[in-house]
Amino acid sequence: MLNRRTSGSVVCPSCGSLVGVRDDKCLMCGRSNPGLFGFGPALRQFNLTFGFSQLVVGACVTLWLVTLLVSGGGVGGGGSILSALSPSGQVLFVFGASGALPVFGGGRWWTVLSAGWLHGGLLHVAMNMYWVWQMGPSIVEFFGPSRTVIIYTMGGIAGFALSSVAGAYFPALPLLGGGGRGLTVGASAPVFGLIGALYHYGRTTSSAVKQMAMSIMLQAAVFGVVMSGLNIDNYAHIGGFIGGYLTATVFGPMTKERGDHVIIALGCLVASALAIVASIVTGLPYLRP
Repeated sequence: MLNRRTSGSVVCPSCGSLVGVRDDKCLMCGRSNPGLFGFGPALRQFNLTFGFSQLVVGACVTLWLVTLLVSGGGVGGGGSILSALSPSGQVLFVFGASGALPVFGGGRWWTVLSAGWLHGGLLHVAMNMYWVWQMGPSIVEFFGPSRTVIIYTMGGIAGFALSSVAGAYFPALPLLGGGGRGLTVGASAPVFGLIGALYHYGRTTSSAVKQMAMSIMLQAAVFGVVMSGLNIDNYAHIGGFIGGYLTATVFGPMTKERGDHVIIALGCLVASALAIVASIVTGLPYLRP
C-alpha cells in the first residue's frame, strides 16, 4: 500500500544525492538512513498530494458538529454572539479542551494538542476556519505542506501552554482575556502560529509579505483587545505566534521539504488524534447522564 522500496536508489532527503535504499549513511552529507527505510518515495508522494486547509477545516467542523450532538440539550445559545450554537463546557472538557483547569487541575497535559481542533460557537469555528482557508495555501507555498502542519501544531501547543500557565499563575490583566482560567479551545492559537511563520518569512525574505503579516497581526490584536471581555484568549494568541515564529526559524522557508519533515508532520497529526482519544477515554467519567 505504501509502495516501500526494498532495492535500488532513492534521493537523500537532506542533500538530494542518490543513495542506496539500504544504505546506513549518505556518503555526501553523512545523514543516517537516507533511504528512510524504503518509504522515502511514498512519503514524497504523500507530500505532493497533502491538502492542509482541507484537512484542518474538515476535522474541526466535524469535531464541532460531533460535540454539538453529544451536548444535546446542553448546547449554548446565550451570553455572547460567540457562544451561539456552542457545545457545553462539560463536553468540550471531555473532548480535550485545555486551560488551567484541565492541565493543572486535572493533569490533562495532552490537551495542549487537542484543544486547537475544538470550537465553541458557530461564529467561533467559522472565523477560525476562514483564516485557515485564507492563509493555509500561502503558508504551504512558502514552507511546504508538511512543515505547515508542524508549524500549526507547535503554534497550538505553545499557545495553549502559555494560556494554561497564565490562567494558573498570572494575575488577571486588562485586555488579555481569560487566560485559560477555565477552559480554552479553538484554532486561533495554531492560526496565530501560521501568522508567526508568515511574519518570519516576510522578515527574512519579502518585505511585502512582512507588511501583510503585520496587517493581519494588527487586525487580530485590535479584535482581541476589543473583544477581550467575550472570552477571547489573547494569551493563547501570543503563545501561538511565538511558537509558530520559532518553529519557522528552525525549519526555514523556501527550501525543499525532506522526507523526515513528512514523518514529523504525520507524527504531529497522530499525536493530535491520540490526544483527543485520550481526552475522551479519560473524560467519560465526567459526563453526567
